[in-house]
Amino acid sequence: MIVEVVDDAAATLASALETHLAHLQGGGRSPRVALTGGTIANDAYRLLGADPGVDWSRVDLWWGDERFVPEGHADRNDQQARDAFLDRLGVPASRVHPMPAHGCSQSLAEAADGYATGLPAEFDLVLLGVGPDGHVASLFPGFAQLDETQRLAVEVFGSPKPPPERISLTFPALNAADQVWFVASGEGKAEAVSRALAPEGSVHQTPARGVRGRVETRWILDPAAASHL
Repeated sequence: MIVEVVDDAAATLASALETHLAHLQGGGRSPRVALTGGTIANDAYRLLGADPGVDWSRVDLWWGDERFVPEGHADRNDQQARDAFLDRLGVPASRVHPMPAHGCSQSLAEAADGYATGLPAEFDLVLLGVGPDGHVASLFPGFAQLDETQRLAVEVFGSPKPPPERISLTFPALNAADQVWFVASGEGKAEAVSRALAPEGSVHQTPARGVRGRVETRWILDPAAASHL
């Protein structure tokens, strides 16, 4: 477990991400990454492109969760990523694996199961934000999806954060990763971060406790988010 307290979480994440991707590609790998949404992540994505050692045509991108709203909707994580870096850096459409959108003619459960069939057996890196309530992806405190052990992606109804319908990867999918990096910023995340990193606690209270990288788990925090540690 690595906990970094930095002045600029977005800039640190962007630099670390490009360094890691360049390292993997230098070893002949085509990195498989699950992206997160959120303000800090999108701030980081806007900074990508500084490292010429990253070949973005050889990076496959999935998402940890998505709002089940129409394609192109401003609330969708994939659309925010397109606006922040995918289009700007010319990431090929064949390398981008968005979750299904509302209007896809599938039920939410069918859409989740369909997405699961296209996931890699394991990720090189999973990026995650942390909500003030301790949720990760769209796995919320007290929700039944926290107990899922077989399905890799699930439907979520009644999300405490709008919009209410979502698709989320589950713990079995998120934990199938060499690296898991959490990023959090602001005083509003401090209590959740403290609970997530405490020696003891419940995944049902703080879902962020339920995800760990096989090789490394890294937390990138600004001083406000780390203020309760």
